[in-house]
Amino acid sequence: MSGLLAGKRLLITGIITDASIAFAVAKLAQENGATVVLTGYGRLSLVERIARRLPEPAPVIELDVTNPEQLAGLAGKVREHVDGLDGVVHSIGFAPQSCLGGGFLDAPWEDVATALQVSTYSYKSLATACLPLMGEGGSVVGLTFDATKAWPVYDWMGVAKAGLESASRYLALHLGKQGVRSNLVSAGPLRTMAAKSIPGFEQFEEAWADRAPLGWDLTDQEPTARAVCALLSDWFPATTGEIIHVDGGYHALGA
Repeated sequence: MSGLLAGKRLLITGIITDASIAFAVAKLAQENGATVVLTGYGRLSLVERIARRLPEPAPVIELDVTNPEQLAGLAGKVREHVDGLDGVVHSIGFAPQSCLGGGFLDAPWEDVATALQVSTYSYKSLATACLPLMGEGGSVVGLTFDATKAWPVYDWMGVAKAGLESASRYLALHLGKQGVRSNLVSAGPLRTMAAKSIPGFEQFEEAWADRAPLGWDLTDQEPTARAVCALLSDWFPATTGEIIHVDGGYHALGA
């Protein structure tokens, strides 16, 4: 077995379709020697069907990141397939419709709380649930969308991503003593299921295609997947609390 991730055991969340960033990560990770375990929420049969499109079979574990019992049992479920973990990928985000599309001022706290629990707090929840399986050199990688700016229509999901970015830094602080890293990849807009659920998201697409210095392909998840796999590998042993931008350079430009 050879490749950047040879021998690595990875838990990857967030596959919904084969256009998901998580699917691209799982595929590339397998091609680079990793053993992959997936989690799914809701329609597990759908995730299992999509998983069969990967180069190698990958087991799917049910996981609702807001369910304390499922989080408490996650390590045991993972041990049924691998004897430990070297990396975890958090590709989870959700906000009720009231929190997106221009409803920032009107979204009720109950909906905002849901967005923050699923999109932000779950990063910590997932990491700590997997910690009994991880040793020195482990890597937790999440996905964000540049939260240094306020974006039209992104609204409370933007706030949730800002919290995610802060949570990753605090996770880096608290897990560092165990030799476990926490980093995020900030991807440009991609035509995933999550993006399609945001009213007016095409505004991002038009801006990126026109202005990114390197250009931007809205349908190509591989550059983002490559960055995630690199952070899961041993090639960034002293990098933690970082955000790697994979957006064609758009973030570097002025308004």
